[in-house]
Amino acid sequence: MPEFPIAAIATPVGVGALAIVRMSGRGVLEIADRVFRKKGNPEFSFTEADGFTAHFGTLSDIRGMVDEVIALVFRAPSSFTMEDMVEFTCHGGPVVVRHLLQALLDNGCRLAEPGEFTRRAFLNGRIDLLQAEAIGEMIHARTESAFRTAVTQMQGSLSRHLQEMRAGLLQSCALLELELDFSEEDVEFQSRDALRLEVQRLQSEISRLVDSYREGHLLTEGVATVIAGRPNAGKSTLLNALLGQERAIVSHMPGTTRDYIEECFVHEKTMFRLTDTAGLRHSDEEVEHEGIQRSYRKISEADLLLYIIDSSSGDFQKEAVAALELRQSHPEARMIVVANKTDLAQDAAGTIAMLQAETGCPVIAMAASKGEGLSELKTTMAGMVEGLDKLHEASVLVTSLRHYEALRNATDSLLNALQLISDTEATELIAFELRSALDYVGEITGKVVSEELLNTIFSQFCIGK
Repeated sequence: MPEFPIAAIATPVGVGALAIVRMSGRGVLEIADRVFRKKGNPEFSFTEADGFTAHFGTLSDIRGMVDEVIALVFRAPSSFTMEDMVEFTCHGGPVVVRHLLQALLDNGCRLAEPGEFTRRAFLNGRIDLLQAEAIGEMIHARTESAFRTAVTQMQGSLSRHLQEMRAGLLQSCALLELELDFSEEDVEFQSRDALRLEVQRLQSEISRLVDSYREGHLLTEGVATVIAGRPNAGKSTLLNALLGQERAIVSHMPGTTRDYIEECFVHEKTMFRLTDTAGLRHSDEEVEHEGIQRSYRKISEADLLLYIIDSSSGDFQKEAVAALELRQSHPEARMIVVANKTDLAQDAAGTIAMLQAETGCPVIAMAASKGEGLSELKTTMAGMVEGLDKLHEASVLVTSLRHYEALRNATDSLLNALQLISDTEATELIAFELRSALDYVGEITGKVVSEELLNTIFSQFCIGK
């Protein structure tokens, strides 16, 4: 049954050539009739109009005409929300848009909540929950790869894959439930060998999706890139050089950066989330000490480390040891050693050779303050995540932490079921584990969903979507 009518501005707030105000739900056609008059046809009524039609006319509130608008009509169920919808395109001045929206609210609509149009599309069965989240990811995508991945998921590739796996789980669950119903007759509706093979197949497929999360997360959220090193090595200068703007304060005084600074930049379709950290050294000063601890926390979360060394100082050999120790303590992160200030070094070539031999990492010679070596560094960074920009071409890829956790829980349940299958007395326990896996997979697409989860997901959408 159609819900109470809602209305919202669907375009960004601000001055623009055009803006769109949309409404959806029970009675929106009648509301549109009260505020709209079609040019050249005063008898026109939205209640009699066909869907997918556009109409030019004037929209008025209680004080008179607001604007000349174009009204688009969508009739249920052939609309985004599967409800009756009307969208008004007006001039993009903020006052015009505000008056138009208020006219709809005065005539029976209420202001839509964040993501409520998409939420209705999900609740009315037009899309599943995974596709709804993909819409949000598409809107917020900052790279071509992230956008293409979101489009692929919005089209339902991952949803179909999960639905096939869920169907297999459902079949096995049903057969086990039948065994429990006929437990006194000792009937086996699916041999344990066949069940084991099916659960192993499903567990293998879900594990593959779990393993795809790391790349999928990098694709959509960006490569967490931490710039680390001792004070005054040039970390903030490097951040500014990569961004092409003066984002961080640069000073010859060591310890200038007391907290981390985060910014993003895109190179060759890959987004890097840069973090400039406080210099790594021992400090008894309370604020600096806290900044250094935060630096280490950020390093532990990094996908890529840029360890910067002042090659003009006399301590660069010790710094090579520190870089190697950092690499060994964080093996999950890739590392590039940046030999900075090579324009001031006495033997730059020798320093580069020594750093490569000691650390085993790519070493980039730079004079960050002059921009020298910047192009080579960017190329090396892109090479460290080579192929990331093409991952969207894969048919299925997990990009959401929520999906990853649900799939990991499903994997655990299937592994538990595999351990129980050899026990002929454990039919009820096996059924419980398979039902748990079924529910975890269902959480992703919305087959199993709570009001709290829906509120969490759709609260992240903008109002009007």
